[in-house]
Amino acid sequence: MALVLGVEMSALSTKVELRDADDGRLLVAGQAAHEGARPGRADFDPRLWWQAVVDARKDAGGALGVNAIAVAAQSDAVVLLDTDGRLLRPALVGGDSSMQIDADWLVRDLGGRSSWVAACAAIPDPTHAVVKLAHLRYHEPELFERLGKILLPHDYLTHRMVRRYVTDRGDASTTGYWSPRENRWRPDVLRVIDDVVDWGRCLPDVLGPTEPAGDREGVLVAPGTGSQQAAALGIGMRAGDVVLALDRSGICFAARERLTEDPTGRVADRADAAGRFLPTTRTLRARDVMETMAAQLGLDMGYVDQLALSAPPGAGGVRCFPYRELDDATGRPPHMGTLAGLGPGVMQEHVARALVEGIVCGLLEGLDALDAAGVPTSGRLWVVGSASRSAAFQRVVADLAQRPVSVPRQADAVCLGAAMQAAAVLHGVSPDEMADAWGMGSVREIEPDTRLDAAALRAEYANARLG
Repeated sequence: MALVLGVEMSALSTKVELRDADDGRLLVAGQAAHEGARPGRADFDPRLWWQAVVDARKDAGGALGVNAIAVAAQSDAVVLLDTDGRLLRPALVGGDSSMQIDADWLVRDLGGRSSWVAACAAIPDPTHAVVKLAHLRYHEPELFERLGKILLPHDYLTHRMVRRYVTDRGDASTTGYWSPRENRWRPDVLRVIDDVVDWGRCLPDVLGPTEPAGDREGVLVAPGTGSQQAAALGIGMRAGDVVLALDRSGICFAARERLTEDPTGRVADRADAAGRFLPTTRTLRARDVMETMAAQLGLDMGYVDQLALSAPPGAGGVRCFPYRELDDATGRPPHMGTLAGLGPGVMQEHVARALVEGIVCGLLEGLDALDAAGVPTSGRLWVVGSASRSAAFQRVVADLAQRPVSVPRQADAVCLGAAMQAAAVLHGVSPDEMADAWGMGSVREIEPDTRLDAAALRAEYANARLG
C-alpha cells in the first residue's frame, strides 16, 4: 500500500495527515503549535515552521513509510534568503493598515489600478508579498543589498526538503508579481520597488500541477501550493463551484476554466493547483471581527452557534453591523460597528443570530462581486474552514443565499488537499482524477428556509456598509 503525507501550515500550527494513496483513507494525523506565533502582522522565524513539521510527524507516530509528500501553507508571509541560502531576517507574516501606505504608492507608481489588473490580475494589499517587499525596501534598505531568494512559506518548506527553489502557479498568483494571463513572473513590476535588484534570479521556478519538486531520501515531493488552492483540491472543487471560507480572514472564490480580469479590481484572479483559475474576493479579518464583537456583546463564542440556531431567521429584527477596519478592494474607510433593533423581548439568541447574519452578509457581498464580474457561480456553494464546523453559519449562508449549501466531508480540507496533490504526483494523474478516486464528491447539503426575505435583509446590511 502506497502512503502519502499532506502537510498544512497555518498561522498558528502545522498539521499532518497520513493517507492511503489509492483511496484517501486517513490512517493517522498529528499536529504541532508554532511556539510564539500570534494572529496578525508579526515577524516569525521560519525555522520554527520546519520544526513544527518534524514535531507534527512525531505526534502522528512518525508517519512512517511515506511515498510522497506535499505542503500547503498560508500565503500571506514572505521568507527572504541571501545568495548563500541563509535567512536574511525573520519571515514577515500577515499585514496591517500601516502597510496600506506601501500598497497605495505601489498602485500609483505602476500607473493605477488598471495597470495592476492588467499585469497581475489583482490590486496589491498588505497580504501580498509585493507589498511586504515594498515595505521592507524602505524600512530595511540594507537588506536588499544581500537579497538572494524570495519565497512564500510553502516554497521555504519544500526547499528544506529538496534543496530547490520552486513553487506552483497557485501560490505564485498570490504574490502580486505573477501574471495568471501570461503564466509567468513579472519582474518588471518588482522594479517599481527597486530597479537595481536582479529580481529574475530571486524568484523560484514555477512547477506544473503534477510536476515533482524532487525527492527527499526516496520520498517524492510534490510542488505544494497555498492554503486556498489546497482547500479547493480537498473538496474536489470543479468549474462553476463557489466557496465561502471563514477562518481568521474570510474569502469568497469560484473555480473557472479561464481568466476573469475584473477591471474594478474587486475580484482578484488567482490560479489554482489543477490548471484552472480561482477568481477571489476577500473580507479582512472576518473571524477576528466576529470574536471581538461577540466579546463586546457579552456572548461566549462557545455558545454563539447554539444560541444563533435557536433564534428565527432575521433575528427578530435585530441587526448587528460588523465594524470595518480596512477594505482594500473598494477603498472604503474604516467604519464603526453598530447593534440595532433592540427592544422588549430581545434575547441573547437574537443578538447571536444577528452577529452571524452580519458576518455572512459581508461574505455574500463577495459572491455578488463574482456575479457582477461575469464569473459562473451556478455550481455548488461550499462552506469551508471554521464555517464548515459551525451549524449556525451553514444555516445562515443557506438562508441568506437562498440556495443549498454543500459541507465537505472533512472540515479541514487544506491538509486533505495537500495529501491528494501528493497522491496525484505519485500516480502521475490529474488532480481531478485523484479527486474522483478518493470520492471527494460526498457532501452534506443544507437546504435554505424559503420563508425568509433574504433580499430585503441583505439590502439592509449592504446599505449600512455604504455608510
